Amino acid sequence: MNPTQDLSFLSLVLNASLLVQLVMLLLLGMSIASWTIIFKKGSVLRGVRNDTERFERDFWSGGDLNALLEASLRNKSSSAVLEHIFEAGMQEFMKLHEIDSARRAMKATYQREMDILEANLPFLASVGSVSPYIGLFGTVWGIMHAFRGLANVQNATLSAVAPGIAEALVATAIGLFAAIPAVVAYNRNATDVDRLAIRFETFIEEFTNILQRQGTGK
Repeated sequence: MNPTQDLSFLSLVLNASLLVQLVMLLLLGMSIASWTIIFKKGSVLRGVRNDTERFERDFWSGGDLNALLEASLRNKSSSAVLEHIFEAGMQEFMKLHEIDSARRAMKATYQREMDILEANLPFLASVGSVSPYIGLFGTVWGIMHAFRGLANVQNATLSAVAPGIAEALVATAIGLFAAIPAVVAYNRNATDVDRLAIRFETFIEEFTNILQRQGTGK
């Protein structure tokens, strides 16, 4: 083996066996997809938090609920989750004047909105859990390929097998590169979604109590 052989990252990738290259390509695609989700989900959750804080300030300022409903209906922002929940409950209560009906409407809207917020989180969890194993598979296969290549070599030395092993280990490195950000992002986003869910559920209970007091005239 030529001691001056290029062992740069690019060279190791280009000289890897076909299966290992396919594994690397798969991991790269998973990494790109997960980073796309990470940036998009982060932007969405920031918007939801900001809109939630704004609406809570407006709601608890003591203004007229009908005026607040009209303002909420004019706001078509997809991140105004709490407003959507309020709209569903308020409109249902105005039609039927039934607390249970308004509560069911808010719960249904809450569930739809939560499904949207939780979208793609399972993909991040999957990338975080399977990427290291996919990379390890590529590494094992690459090492096997490297050692098979020594079968016809009379003087097997470390310098002869090192490039093949290095090529194989790149797959593990790429697997970790894909997995670590996905795991961190999943844990952070899942925590943020859970916190928002608690705020939404708390609002539903509090707003239900307000509607109940209005219905009983207290």
